[in-house]
Amino acid sequence: MRRTIVTAGLAAVLVLGTGAQAWADPPEPPTAAHLPSGWSFEDGRLTWQAPRRVPMGDAAVEFYSGDRLLGRARPHRGDRTFTLDVGAVPGLDGLQVRSGGRRLDAAAPESRLRNRSAPPPRQLPPGPAAAVDPGRPGPYATVTGEYDLPGVKLPDFREKVEMRAVVVAPKGAPGRRPLALLLHGRHYTCFQGKDEDKVSGDWPCPAGTESIPSHRGYLQAQKLLASQGYVTVSISANGVNGQDWAAEDGGAQARSSLVRLHLAHWADWAGGGRGKAPAVVRSAPPADLSKVLLMGHSRGGEGVNRAALDSLSPPPAARDGYPGKVRWTIRGTLLIGPTIFGQNPTPDVPSATILPGCDGDVSDLQGQMYVDATRGVGGGRALHSAVYVVGANHNFFNTEWTPGQAAAPAWDDYSTEDDPLCSAGKPTRLTAGQEQTVGATYLAAAARLFVTGDDRVRPLLDGSGLRAPSADPARVFTHALGGARTPVLVPEEKTKVSGARVCAQSTDEAADACLDPQTVSATSPHFVPFVVPEAGRYAVRLDWSAPGRQATVRPARPVSLGGARQLALRIVVAPNTTGTPFAVAVTDRAGKRTELGTVTVDGLPGSDSSAAYWGREVRVAVPAGVRDVAALHLTPKQGSGAAFLVDAWAWRPGSPAPRPAALPRVDLGSLTVKEGDKGSRTYTIPVRVSGRGSGAVRLFLTDPLTYKPTSWVAKVKPGTRSIRVPIKVKGNTRYGEDREHTLNAKAVRGLVVGGYVGALKVRDDDPQPKVTVKPVRDKVAEGGTLSWKITSSAPADSPLFVQFVPRPPAAGAELSSTDVDSEWFITNSGEEPEPSRPLSGTQLQPYVVLDAGVTSAELTVPTVKDATKEPEEHVEFAAGLLPREFGDPIPLGTLTGKVTP
Repeated sequence: MRRTIVTAGLAAVLVLGTGAQAWADPPEPPTAAHLPSGWSFEDGRLTWQAPRRVPMGDAAVEFYSGDRLLGRARPHRGDRTFTLDVGAVPGLDGLQVRSGGRRLDAAAPESRLRNRSAPPPRQLPPGPAAAVDPGRPGPYATVTGEYDLPGVKLPDFREKVEMRAVVVAPKGAPGRRPLALLLHGRHYTCFQGKDEDKVSGDWPCPAGTESIPSHRGYLQAQKLLASQGYVTVSISANGVNGQDWAAEDGGAQARSSLVRLHLAHWADWAGGGRGKAPAVVRSAPPADLSKVLLMGHSRGGEGVNRAALDSLSPPPAARDGYPGKVRWTIRGTLLIGPTIFGQNPTPDVPSATILPGCDGDVSDLQGQMYVDATRGVGGGRALHSAVYVVGANHNFFNTEWTPGQAAAPAWDDYSTEDDPLCSAGKPTRLTAGQEQTVGATYLAAAARLFVTGDDRVRPLLDGSGLRAPSADPARVFTHALGGARTPVLVPEEKTKVSGARVCAQSTDEAADACLDPQTVSATSPHFVPFVVPEAGRYAVRLDWSAPGRQATVRPARPVSLGGARQLALRIVVAPNTTGTPFAVAVTDRAGKRTELGTVTVDGLPGSDSSAAYWGREVRVAVPAGVRDVAALHLTPKQGSGAAFLVDAWAWRPGSPAPRPAALPRVDLGSLTVKEGDKGSRTYTIPVRVSGRGSGAVRLFLTDPLTYKPTSWVAKVKPGTRSIRVPIKVKGNTRYGEDREHTLNAKAVRGLVVGGYVGALKVRDDDPQPKVTVKPVRDKVAEGGTLSWKITSSAPADSPLFVQFVPRPPAAGAELSSTDVDSEWFITNSGEEPEPSRPLSGTQLQPYVVLDAGVTSAELTVPTVKDATKEPEEHVEFAAGLLPREFGDPIPLGTLTGKVTP
């Protein structure tokens, strides 16, 4: 019979080292047998059963051990069961389930960064209007229709993916028109009427159900763009959504392939294949494939970013579902609440990223990395904008994900009750209609700036503080990198500071209180982790208890301002605070100090469950005589508090041509090997480099036992085709577990990363030792301790788990739950002893663990003495050794014991 390691309540299952008493505290490190409520481990698979349904969304459901990511879990039908294949993991302490930075299995701990004395959320006053308003309709009437082409087979997926889309185009627009392609995110795929229990993530949709038309959810934005002269196409990706759990990257490469397959058709239809195009395409003006804008919502955002990257730096053919030529030019991307699991944006293609302030799905607002992670990677000319929308949730940008508008059942993803900022009906929360108007307006803004080059729109996106009246009453805040900016200060580990601290932007429990390790990813989008701990990302923290405490930050070497008009700073202050002033000064290489003036920073409206610690862009004028910066000085001028300096830039107006380039590309792969019986062999994790040029990539190699990453920067020179990542594997004849050395990659300079996860998987090939169980004391008087010795024929390299399952004795009275020590019983069953009942009728299931290198241990059953007159009582256990993959136990025989009155 198959047994699963599972606990009831928070009680821990018995784990013993050599000679320990059965009711003693378990030894460290904890093992797979210490699983909290809702968890189980069977056949090498870790399973979490949610207490309630977890709606299908875009943020990945991830399993953690403490702050160490174990992996992204696979969802199962019913949305309550999630599994992850982890093998025989030796340490599963501190298990957590997170999604988008939020805990799903428990309430998140309170953040030490929050200012509890701050006022409640309030809406900040609107900024001045920009010179142009891209949210106003253009001169053209529109035509709408759909096409449905044969499905396509994509790598990693068993079932074909649909090629379906809705087209909205201008009527009567002359010449070839720019093309805007829209891609929805990860949502349910199938439905049956309005029954919320009849929605699923199946693919293909079962008989009797319909495909959810998520691709029809952006018609307002499509009509706005079409009225302004763009041909728009919104494509369906349900076939990806229903299968993306099978892909290491969450489906990013598959979505990129799907986007480029559609673009290839549009390239055909714009040329000699127009006569065979679908009717709605023939009714639209020909598309200009040299002017393409991509919009992606949630995982669709990560998909279109990858499509832009793949269009410049082709992926390995074996991983790609589109092997054809690139016949288009992507001018920019607009991303709404996007995921970015790989944290590798396309650096030289302009982007604008909408961050919904009340996002209940991708709630860590990880899309901030489409801005921050571009620093120093590409040419630096492409503008990358973050657009923070106060009061917007994740779903309502798509009408097919909005209650009252959707054909299928839909819901508000922000479900926290009585949140002062984001609950429905609060003054700061946007309605669905307001949110959809914001999305349409800023999509049009990105199109106008990136595709047509209208620089009058730039102040809506680049941190200048101007607003588009069409998006009123929404409060929208922006900051940006790239464009005409040049770096003055991007903090590094060795940045010299005084009156401040350099903080790693992704940390772990061993770090000091510079950042809150428990809630950092849920409080600031700038601190969303890639791996933990992560080298290479830093910010500067300022703390002051009274005005006038100067903080000085020095770049590695003096930096030229190059005639910049202003110095732009991104500064994070606590949400709901207003008017935090900082005096800004610089010292040049000659030692001359210049006071630049004072900047005032307002915190965003926020609540305990929002990621509102976000960098506000502030600028101060640079006098003509200041030519370089050797030190930057920030002095708070009132009160007390804390702030983070994210970075500083020399700012100039204008939008230079971004010049997208085909950068070298790095893709990681995986290799599986056998351990062997003797000697050592060195294997290399596949790291493929393609393209021309040079650059640098940061690699993170995670230890399979400690989960701690070691990182280093690898340089790529012209002609490099691989990066050597050697792993020495020592062979032996001792039984052990399979081990996986995980490798992650993140671009540093001059290149891009596609496949960002690789591994060396080492399979143990040694037989399991023979384990025997013999009695030590199998007959005791009441109050004595029964014991049996478990012996292994040889030491093993990993723990051996022996389970004991009580069953009714062959003859005589059975020992009851009140005949044994109560603490021992609770620890090993998760139940209370009362009412008294036979042990075989309880959840009692003690385990003994022979730790690595240990060849013997004892199982002990402490009994209690009472005044009740009883006959001789018996206990019987079926003993079983759990194999490496935690499958069906290997029978070790039956243990019997007697307790005399």
